[in-house]
Amino acid sequence: MNRINKLFQEKKNNILSIYFTAGFPKLDDTNVILNELSAAGADMIEIGIPFSDPLADGPTIQHSSEVALKNGMTLKLLFEQLSTANCQLPTLLMGYLNPVLQFGVENFCKKAKELGISGVILPDLPMDEYLKDYKSIFDKYNLKNIFLITPQTSGKRIRYIDDNSDGFIYMVSSSSTTGVKEGIDTDKEKYFKRIKEMNLKNPIVVGFGIGNKKSFQKACEYANGAIIGSAFIKHLESGGKPGKFVEQILAQVS
Repeated sequence: MNRINKLFQEKKNNILSIYFTAGFPKLDDTNVILNELSAAGADMIEIGIPFSDPLADGPTIQHSSEVALKNGMTLKLLFEQLSTANCQLPTLLMGYLNPVLQFGVENFCKKAKELGISGVILPDLPMDEYLKDYKSIFDKYNLKNIFLITPQTSGKRIRYIDDNSDGFIYMVSSSSTTGVKEGIDTDKEKYFKRIKEMNLKNPIVVGFGIGNKKSFQKACEYANGAIIGSAFIKHLESGGKPGKFVEQILAQVS
C-alpha cells in the first residue's frame, strides 16, 4: 500500500506535514533534515525541488530555491542523496513540471518509486493534461499526484478533482503565494468550513499560511492535517534544529 494511503487510514487528524527545499541551507542537508523530522514526530514530508521560476512560492521559499540552486542542487543530485536516505514516512516531491519533463516523466516516476517516494505535487500540471498524458505512468509506479484547490476553485471543479484523486487534496488557504500571510482569519475559516461540509472522499490537508502551533491546530479543526513550509524554512535559515521545530508544533496537540 502507498504510504500516503496508509497514513490516512491509520491517523485521521492532526497530521503534520513539513516542507523543506532540497539543498537548503546547505547542499548536503537533505538526509539530515529527513532523519530529524522523522525522529521528532512529523507525519509526512514534502521535499521541494529547487526551480528558477517558482510561481506559487512566496519570497521565503523562492529565496531557499535560489540558495539551493547556487549550492549546486539538481534533481539528479537530489535522487542521489535520497538513495542513501532511510526515511519511512510518506515523502513527496514538490516542484514544477519543467524539470520533470527534462528528466523524463517515466524516468522520474521510476526513480521516485525506487527511492520510496509516495507522491508528487506539481502545481503547474493541469489535471486534464495529467489524466490524458501521465496518469497511467504515475499509476504504474504507485505514485500519488496531489492536486491543489483554492478559495476560488468552484464546487464543480473540487468534485472533479476529488473524483480523480487518490491520496489527499492540498487545500491552499488563500490565493496568495506561500508564506505571504500567516494565520487563519474569518474568511479562511468560512472557506475551510465550506470544504469540510462537502464531505469529499479524499482527506484534506491545508497549506499556505500555517506557521505555528496555533494556526496548525485551527487548520486541523477543518481538515485532516496541515503543511508548514515557509516558517520551517525560516527556522532552518536561523540555525534552528529541524526536530525542535516539530516538537514545538506538536507540543500538547491532542
